[in-house]
Amino acid sequence: MRSARTVDRIEAGDMVPVEFTVNGTPVALHIPARMTLSDALRDNLGLTGTHIGCEHGVCGMCTVLIDGEASRSCLLFACQVDGAEITTVEGLGRPDDLHPLQEAFGRHHALQCGFCTPGFLMSTYDLLDHDPEVPTDELSAELSGVICRCTGYRNIVEAVQDVAEAHRGGLPGPKNCGRQRTLVGRAAAGSTAPGREETEQGPSEGRQAVPERIQLPSGEPTISVEVTSQLQSPPGDVARVFEDVRLLARCLPGAELTEELGEDWYRGRARVALGPIKLSFDGFAHLLEHQADRIHLLGQAKDTSGGRAQADIRLLAVPDGTGTRLQAQARVYLVGRIAGFGRSLAADVSRRMFGEFAAAVDQAARGQEPESNPKAPSALRILMDALLDRARGLRHRRHGIRHQPEDPHTEGQHDAS
Repeated sequence: MRSARTVDRIEAGDMVPVEFTVNGTPVALHIPARMTLSDALRDNLGLTGTHIGCEHGVCGMCTVLIDGEASRSCLLFACQVDGAEITTVEGLGRPDDLHPLQEAFGRHHALQCGFCTPGFLMSTYDLLDHDPEVPTDELSAELSGVICRCTGYRNIVEAVQDVAEAHRGGLPGPKNCGRQRTLVGRAAAGSTAPGREETEQGPSEGRQAVPERIQLPSGEPTISVEVTSQLQSPPGDVARVFEDVRLLARCLPGAELTEELGEDWYRGRARVALGPIKLSFDGFAHLLEHQADRIHLLGQAKDTSGGRAQADIRLLAVPDGTGTRLQAQARVYLVGRIAGFGRSLAADVSRRMFGEFAAAVDQAARGQEPESNPKAPSALRILMDALLDRARGLRHRRHGIRHQPEDPHTEGQHDAS
């Protein structure tokens, strides 16, 4: 493997150029420094045959060949393999010309559910390529680096044994490696899924293409929140904030509006810090309704580690005496590490963030510039506040005292569905 190019110190969310060869095809990417090789193969190149199981290097599902050696692609940053030759399971064979290993797995019914199959195929290829004379009684131990969830090891071992005995003189090489115009997968090398045309300046390297539309999943959201906040500012002043999209974006903790794309489409980023883990989401927002007293938007973004977030957000400003009642509803769909954050606690964090957003809107409506801080807000701090609030509520209920939230702006409740 060629060593990665020398660069100055970069932050985790910075974009870096990476070049390597995948299944014989040269690839040039401009991707986040912390993106793993498995995510780059799957999300940027469409090579979804490389499966992701544990993301700890234990299950073996993500095994690929790097310069001819079996490697766990979930444990490597893509920038670490700059200049390398990579072979994925798609490079082993084609539907009309399978590799002997693929044929044997089918013939011996060694596929089971298929989730572990790419890992077994690539690990087995590495084994037989380096040790074609491997003794039959050692196969089980040699294959133990990949986990089969269906407990179908017997058929897998028999398939590998069949190929080993038939090719003691040497295993045939991959049959689907060679320079191609596009990689075998969902997307061309270095591209993203088809989408709207980029801005007049043309597409920027490594940036996501603007989607035709934002399509939310049909199932239940990861988080569902409803928050009502009382603002001191009158509706007319709040309307001034609602009408200024850039001003409104500056009110959201950790959010930054980076580009106006026209037709009510915007590009931006949002950062959240979970203790030592800093997440940076880059994506788009589409305003479906934009009036002086209400906003309805859809958003979607990707984290630099491969996580994804989609949201349906509605804001409504209702006159309430001399002030304004700000109602916020959000349905959020999460995929990746952030989705592992407990639903109930994630909803608490979301509610608190909406409370800080409401306070910033109230501040902007009074003519004061909200604190523009694109740095990641600490979800850990917000979470601790939420947990303390829960503890106070529990203590007050035990003593028959009606609990009032600490945040003076937030009066509503949330539902972690």
